Amino acid sequence: MELRRVVVTGLGALTPIGNNVQSYWTGLINGVSGAVPITQFDASKFKTRFACELKNFNPLDYFQRKDVRRYDKFSQYALVVADEAVKDAGMDLESINKDRVGVIWGSGIGGIDSFQKECFAYKDGDGTPRFNVFFIPKMIVDIASGLISIKYSFRGPNFTTVSACASSTNAMIDAFTYIRLGKADMMVTGGSEATIVDVCLGGFNALKALSTNNNSPETASRPFDKDRDGFVLGEGAGAIILEEYEHAKARGAKIYCEIVGGGLSADAYHMTAPHPEGLGAKNVMRYALEDAGMQKEEIDYINVHGTSTMLGDLSEVKAILDVFGSHAYKLNISSTKSMTGHLLGAAGAIESIACIKAITEGIVPPTINHFTDDPELDPYLNFTFNKAQKREVNVALSNTFGFGGHNCSVIFRKLNS
Repeated sequence: MELRRVVVTGLGALTPIGNNVQSYWTGLINGVSGAVPITQFDASKFKTRFACELKNFNPLDYFQRKDVRRYDKFSQYALVVADEAVKDAGMDLESINKDRVGVIWGSGIGGIDSFQKECFAYKDGDGTPRFNVFFIPKMIVDIASGLISIKYSFRGPNFTTVSACASSTNAMIDAFTYIRLGKADMMVTGGSEATIVDVCLGGFNALKALSTNNNSPETASRPFDKDRDGFVLGEGAGAIILEEYEHAKARGAKIYCEIVGGGLSADAYHMTAPHPEGLGAKNVMRYALEDAGMQKEEIDYINVHGTSTMLGDLSEVKAILDVFGSHAYKLNISSTKSMTGHLLGAAGAIESIACIKAITEGIVPPTINHFTDDPELDPYLNFTFNKAQKREVNVALSNTFGFGGHNCSVIFRKLNS
């Protein structure tokens, strides 16, 4: 069976540094930090009191009041970015075959805000169970993909992937596979997360996973820096429209680039810690290259998982050196989490958008907040520290790894007609 080619025809983004694709990209290339003191609840008693929150997001700008009450924030974010991506793709919703358009969405945690609110209300009440009628549908992690399909009447494959921080990249790879196998012509894919809530902040603090640099939130996310002390919690969403190449050409669609390969692997090592030698990360990048039918020398840019944790950054660099050998020194490497924080299940979506824009714009976004070299990291690798770098990017690879040892890599290539 001949596999069909798959291209990117639409993008949508809602991030801590920009509420649409263009403002997100402008924030990235200008090295803007999205970290601020938490405003959504009183974080004064927590070890970490800051996060990468969305700015100036008012759900009433997008939804009727009754729908705001029905949708958890992670679903609101999903619907907002899906709408931007659908419009960007120039879909003719009257003529398109909606039986051949699907939605595969990723989220690591889903409606945790709704879950927390209902549990707190029950605990503080008189013991009578008075739960919101929308509690369960607001909370369940698959509801975002369902709501997107309902809004547009997309009747193709529809489900949600849950693989912690790898969830949205997992979703993209699944969507890519469905199209190239002929199961669909177009897919709305990506991910959303809304985890800046008490229980998530407290839980990640308990794991000692978060930065506690409360005196300087804007510099707290510092991947590959000697003094990194954990990741910064972020929120938001990213959406990508994937489409079969001939289908896109036939309708005269704008094509950003081609998605050419994806890899999946497991560390099979630890609940939360990465394999110290990056075993799963090595495998997943090799699988993605093999799936794309590409040589390692063809990769120009890697948007790394790079969360700003001591163990994670080191193991990923070891994996890159092992897979790419001498070519690693010709790569641009950057962690855009230094600006957006870690969007958990939505991270892969917005970081793939960063890769796609790097290809179309010929510029690599930086890894900001680098102050001190880590002696355990190779000083000759180009981490694109502190300032964006112009270069021709023909092929970009994005890594996302999740608790449980889940690893995903996806490869985008400038379109060769």
